[in-house]
Amino acid sequence: MRRLRLVPAETAWDFFARSRITFGASVVAVVISLLAFLALGLNYGIDFRGGTTIRTESHAPVDVGAYRQALQELGLGDVSVTEVFDPTFEAGKHVAMIRIEAQSGEEAASPDLVARVEAALKTVDPTIVFTSVESVGPKVSGELIRTAVIAVLLAIAAVLFYIWLRFEWQFSVGAVVALVHDVLITVGVFSIFRIQFDLATIAALLTIVGYSLNDTVVVFDRVRENLVKYKKKPLVEVLNLSINETLSRTVMTSVTTLIALVVLLVLGGDVIRGFVFAMTLGVVVGTYSSVFVASTILMWLGTKRDWSKPDANQGNQFSGPEAP
Repeated sequence: MRRLRLVPAETAWDFFARSRITFGASVVAVVISLLAFLALGLNYGIDFRGGTTIRTESHAPVDVGAYRQALQELGLGDVSVTEVFDPTFEAGKHVAMIRIEAQSGEEAASPDLVARVEAALKTVDPTIVFTSVESVGPKVSGELIRTAVIAVLLAIAAVLFYIWLRFEWQFSVGAVVALVHDVLITVGVFSIFRIQFDLATIAALLTIVGYSLNDTVVVFDRVRENLVKYKKKPLVEVLNLSINETLSRTVMTSVTTLIALVVLLVLGGDVIRGFVFAMTLGVVVGTYSSVFVASTILMWLGTKRDWSKPDANQGNQFSGPEAP
């Protein structure tokens, strides 16, 4: 029986023929992401902004304008109402998500506040019910932002140290640049399209760091093996050979992961949609960066050529892509 192959068994593609274009595209994407983040910010969820999220269900279609008008009369400050669409909802099920800013002097929504909101919405639709009420105080949300940033930075720092110990500092720089590239582009997309950014997204970013690192280490492992086998071959040829040899594994892993993520994206419901979207984007960007970013950085920096014996010159046996 013929086995499924997404790429030919043997390839000889030159991944560095247009390295300036591919790397330049990454630089442009990162710059746009940074500008979007600085200019637009992120659409923080209740986890980071503080406030109350109420999920409602009703038999009648959601009238966002009427809901918002009824709540404005309560004087609760910033209130947003969005209708939730999901193909898994049964017919006649209408869901809305209501977000209310943190009230002065309150760390959580009081029962009185929830009762007032429910009474106001029942004047619009008597069938409405609250299926969940979640509150995060301003103090807690500030701590969550700090710990989330620290978590991502520590993960990247740990990767830097791990790759440095396992390979050489040039490999470490390439891997970390690729990880920062993946995280920044994901954050930029969330900023541009105003997708809600919450703790689940932070979990997705940390998962992306691990996934992208795994792809990069597979390529770098093969590069190290081939540096031992082909001591006289130019570094750029060794890199091309290594990427081609691991390409089938890289593509197959990414595609099978994406199949599961796309199913979750379509059928998983709105609660995990932000997490799954971040993961889907991260897998695509991470696969790209392991080939076109991390390896390009390594090609430009050069690396020790003879891995079959200790480095007698204490780090001075480095060769760029043009060295013999």
